[in-house]
Amino acid sequence: MTENKNSIFIKQTLEFIRDIYGNEGNIYLHEPVFNGKEREYVLEAIDSTFVSSVGPFVNKFESDMAKYTGAKHAVAVVNGTAALHISLLLAGVQRGDLVITQAVSFIATCNAISYIGAEPAFVDIDADTLGLSPVALGEFLKEDVKVINGKAVHQPTGRTISACVPMHTFGFPARIDEIVKICHEYGITVVEDAAESIGSFYKGQHTGTFGKLGTFSFNGNKTITCGGGGMIVTNDEVLAKKAKHLTTQAKTPHRWEFSHDHIGYNYRCPNINAALACAQLEQLEIFIENKRNTSKLYSYFFESTPYQYISEPKQSRSNYWLNAILFKNRNERDAFLEYSNNSGVMTRPIWNLLHQLPMFTNCINDGLDTSINIEARLVNLPSSVIPQ
Repeated sequence: MTENKNSIFIKQTLEFIRDIYGNEGNIYLHEPVFNGKEREYVLEAIDSTFVSSVGPFVNKFESDMAKYTGAKHAVAVVNGTAALHISLLLAGVQRGDLVITQAVSFIATCNAISYIGAEPAFVDIDADTLGLSPVALGEFLKEDVKVINGKAVHQPTGRTISACVPMHTFGFPARIDEIVKICHEYGITVVEDAAESIGSFYKGQHTGTFGKLGTFSFNGNKTITCGGGGMIVTNDEVLAKKAKHLTTQAKTPHRWEFSHDHIGYNYRCPNINAALACAQLEQLEIFIENKRNTSKLYSYFFESTPYQYISEPKQSRSNYWLNAILFKNRNERDAFLEYSNNSGVMTRPIWNLLHQLPMFTNCINDGLDTSINIEARLVNLPSSVIPQ
């Protein structure tokens, strides 16, 4: 594409985005929307004086999330990274272990692995889901891993692979059933990073409920938010009880004594945040319908441009947390990013690939050809709920 034609397409795209979100002021990537009972519930929490880690809204948030996702148990925590950290501990990840994940993810995925003293091993993604590829996973395991005494052992290093963390990128479900099946054959526990995929379903089942544990984020930029906030979901009652115990400083119940039986973490979600989350969760389906309608507008528009719009994978319902397009090369991508952001329309590239960050450059990877190709070409577009 010539520079002149590229400039025309860029301008047309920004005009289209402004037609959707309004022609005045800056347009942000993903803004929170508070149209429900947020103020009412937060004031109720304040008036009750239960604003910290206990209170009725924490219980309601957990109950509502379990019901919505179809999980038997849900444990609210302070953020999505904390949820993932605790879930990996509960999955049995030990210091020195390897944890399979994808290089296309936010750094929190690998931070949580690192908190334990484990190390990520990066496997490539599928181009259509942007999530961990079961084909690449199978090839990686077949080539380098043997099951010894019930444990998956990475033959070149002799290290145990104790867990696999697929991430449902931008709310697009990965082929999670295939991933779980492959990992089961090797005795590897699956912990789903569903931080971005609240409201996304694969084959009729909510993301985060396929693996042994699943984790969600309710950060300020997510589909629904409580400022921070995270959630662990599981069908295992024992793990759910352990999660609640560990995230409340491992304090044993007593009316006045301070007794603790394990190294614990101050990770519980405050009641005041949970109040906000409960009000947001009540509007989730409205938000998702709105965002899916926006995705249709984007999809229709980009049919007549050189850019490839990324639509939800087959057999899935995506929340379309962030809309994304692919350019032909990095130069086109960078030209679009510079022009759009200079014009007051916030767009963003995908995250820097995790294996290229200085903390993880020496980690195992399978070449990551698709990840590298996608990283050079992808841009996220404004994806907020459109005001009605």
